[in-house]
Amino acid sequence: MDRAEIVHDNFLRRVPARDFPMGAAPSGPMTSEQATACFRAACLSRALDLQARAMQRAGQGFYTIGSSGHEGMAAVALALRPDDMAFLHYRDAAFQIARAGQVPGQTPLWDMLLSFAASAEDPISGGRHKVLGSRALMIPPQTSTIASHLPKAVGAAYSIGMLRRHRPEHAILAEDGLVVCSFGDASANHSTAQGAFNTAGWTSVQSVPLPLLFVCEDNGIGISTKTPNGWIKASFQHRPGLRYFEADGLDMFETFRVASEAADYVRTRRKPAFLHLRTVRLYGHAGADLPTTYLSREEVEADEANDPLLHMARQLPDVDALAIYQETRERVARVAAQAVTRPRLKTASDVMASLIPPRRKNRPTNGGPREAVFGAELKAMAEPQPMGKLINWALTDLMLAHPEIVMMGEDVGRKGGVYGVTQKLQARFGAHRMIDTLLDEQAILGLALGMAQNGFLPMPEIQFLAYLHNAEDQLRGEGATLPFFSNGSFTNPMVLRIAGLGYQKGFGGHFHNDNSLAVLHDIPGLILAVPSDGAEAALILREAVRLAREEQRLVVVVEPIALYPMRDLHGEKDGGWLRRYPGLDQRAEFGQVGVTGTGQDLAIVTFGNGVYLSNQALPQITKSGIKARIVDLRWLSPLPVESLLQAVQGCKDVLIVDETRHSGGVAEGLMAALMEGGHQPRRLTAQDSFIATGPAYAATMPSAAQIVEKALQR
Repeated sequence: MDRAEIVHDNFLRRVPARDFPMGAAPSGPMTSEQATACFRAACLSRALDLQARAMQRAGQGFYTIGSSGHEGMAAVALALRPDDMAFLHYRDAAFQIARAGQVPGQTPLWDMLLSFAASAEDPISGGRHKVLGSRALMIPPQTSTIASHLPKAVGAAYSIGMLRRHRPEHAILAEDGLVVCSFGDASANHSTAQGAFNTAGWTSVQSVPLPLLFVCEDNGIGISTKTPNGWIKASFQHRPGLRYFEADGLDMFETFRVASEAADYVRTRRKPAFLHLRTVRLYGHAGADLPTTYLSREEVEADEANDPLLHMARQLPDVDALAIYQETRERVARVAAQAVTRPRLKTASDVMASLIPPRRKNRPTNGGPREAVFGAELKAMAEPQPMGKLINWALTDLMLAHPEIVMMGEDVGRKGGVYGVTQKLQARFGAHRMIDTLLDEQAILGLALGMAQNGFLPMPEIQFLAYLHNAEDQLRGEGATLPFFSNGSFTNPMVLRIAGLGYQKGFGGHFHNDNSLAVLHDIPGLILAVPSDGAEAALILREAVRLAREEQRLVVVVEPIALYPMRDLHGEKDGGWLRRYPGLDQRAEFGQVGVTGTGQDLAIVTFGNGVYLSNQALPQITKSGIKARIVDLRWLSPLPVESLLQAVQGCKDVLIVDETRHSGGVAEGLMAALMEGGHQPRRLTAQDSFIATGPAYAATMPSAAQIVEKALQR
């Protein structure tokens, strides 16, 4: 007999005998009606866990990680409002069930069984994953088991504080609401979680509103590794800026009382709190896990004897707990028999249908008084300028036109960024829209993702491309997956700006010169763009904002650092790479490449710094009798294949100039696309190397001379 059956039989045997574990008597403020509702939610959660195992054995279910032992979270749900956004731990079925009881018209049993069966009719994921979540219950689905949802919970809570200054058109949270975020004791040790706690405390001590309730469900073990006794309390009891509460999660009355106190503190003080909830874990980690392989039988049986359903039955002497339990199990089995007959996803297009979020309508916008914001700089727009200045103007116009835009990052505010690209923006729009963050890229991206879920349009900045790599899971595992696993019911549109790529002279080596884009163009649903000059940058940023606002897309724009100040092309003071600021009605259409020249001998396909270098090489190529054109890709993910093939049509030769690495670089996809389109392209790429500091900064990268050499090798 497996442990699940043992726990089940224990309940059937001990309840009639009134053989209950020791515990406190019921004490307010939970009413008898609330306590009964809590127990019913716990019974349904338990029955679903047992049914999930039965479905898996029958080949009708596919994922059995359960909530047994954590049913006390039903009491936490009852202590909150159903419009408080909840980022839930994967063991919180009881929370979702209890919340569903607070919202008319909900069918949590049917919905969750459809999820277990991976049915295409599952209302949250459409059959893509077994996740908790509901748009009606304000529970975005979480797929992570390592607490990577915590940074965006911080962001969502921060967005509530922003609502009093400006409520975006698509905001979904109440100004007096709060955000709750739950996780396990083992996950509390993860660097992502620690960054979120630190960010919350850092924000709180500055008296910035952050109505956020962390709930740590401490069952004392992470898969097979025990949490040291007292570790969670010792770690969080005296954390700066974070008020600590604790409760026995096996006692629903105490849990409700303490959770209510914590929620009241968070809601009225608008400060974060940490609720430490002691629980037990029943059945092991997941369906195939056998706890007796790493715990003694005595330890396993001690937890089973502390079954929270037994504690609840003890505290409800006037309720027929056994009848409720058995009736619930029978009802779950009946409904499951129907759920497993519902259709499932079959084709690739079925699975991928929610990769791209749904479009949304927006109110018309007005750019506002440009003269008052730009001042004397309006006259300078008639003159050619470097990329850094044109990006600054483009951001100013975008923030004028769209009040929901908020920028955040290290040094973006008062300093104006490492390269001065965001200078004056904080003075123009205020510190609440130009947020100087702490130095934590996970926190920056989490802030953006959370704010995006509440109607803001974040434009975070990562200071250098190399700094993204420690935080990219916020894009891959959280940002890009949200519409996919919520069937488009939740989205987090944003435009991420990253200063990156190589050719920066004598500064910082590989941490400040990083030409690796593979981590970005490998994320499904993410749009990646790279501009090549100032005008292109302005046009791409305008289109990126449109994509985020109207199509709810996650867009990343990597801005070539070396081109920020670039003025000259062929010789000193020739001004060959300066550009005029494009008219406000212009933008770079998504999926369309840029073409310079009409030559039919050679098409140079490139992007970013490669466009600059190819233009440097062009006179020598032309002098050799080769008539060439330069194709600026602009959009690197997804590759603009149709537009690219049109741009190289009629050319005898195609040369790809790729400043990313030979292995895993952009050229690999381009080679495949062009060959499938009937061409025989050649490529010039960077070496598979990190970038050096000092005079050798460009030694591993393509050069203008190499482009000429390759062009002549026909």
